[in-house]
Amino acid sequence: MLELNQQNQPLQELRDIKKMMERSSRFISLSGLSGIAAGICGLAGAAIAAEILDNYYGHYELKGGYDSQDFSDLKNRLLLLAILVFMVAFTSSFLFTWRKARKQNIPLWNMTSRKLFWNMLIPLSAGAVFIYAMLRMDDWIYVAPSCLIFYGLALVNASKYTFTDVRFLGYGQILLGLVNMFFIGKGLYFWAAGFGFLHIVYGGIMWWKYERAD
Repeated sequence: MLELNQQNQPLQELRDIKKMMERSSRFISLSGLSGIAAGICGLAGAAIAAEILDNYYGHYELKGGYDSQDFSDLKNRLLLLAILVFMVAFTSSFLFTWRKARKQNIPLWNMTSRKLFWNMLIPLSAGAVFIYAMLRMDDWIYVAPSCLIFYGLALVNASKYTFTDVRFLGYGQILLGLVNMFFIGKGLYFWAAGFGFLHIVYGGIMWWKYERAD
């Protein structure tokens, strides 16, 4: 029995070293539940946006013409909705990730998480400026695909500091955005697919692979 324990000891030491290396090089506190929560927020936001658009076009047909004030109100309502959905999704994702980091006894804000944050922030910031410029020019047709593409690029760029599953989520977002470029007017469906369903699938896979046994 003692001999068996001595044989298993080097194996356990190797596992411990591997865990230490992962903790120092990758942010491993991302929670699958964060992805699921973000996906639910995305689907809820898409459903509310669809209702807002239906009401707008119904009102547009009743009035029998275009009204610049109504369109301006529509843009403001959709923008406000997008901000609220982002805030709720971010808050819920942060709470699940914070809970997982606390359970693992890992600091949430360390050198690896800072690298992940900055590598994700750069493509997101570039995308935000690009989309803002399009909105200023009242060019709405490519807003939805641009959001998906830049978000996907941010995920791929940040994935080298966390689980590789994040990279595949990024590839999916980019692919949806590129396809959406050829189906203008269907942006809401692609948003629901990318920010909703893909997040839920990704979150479910993450939970199954890394958190199910906890």
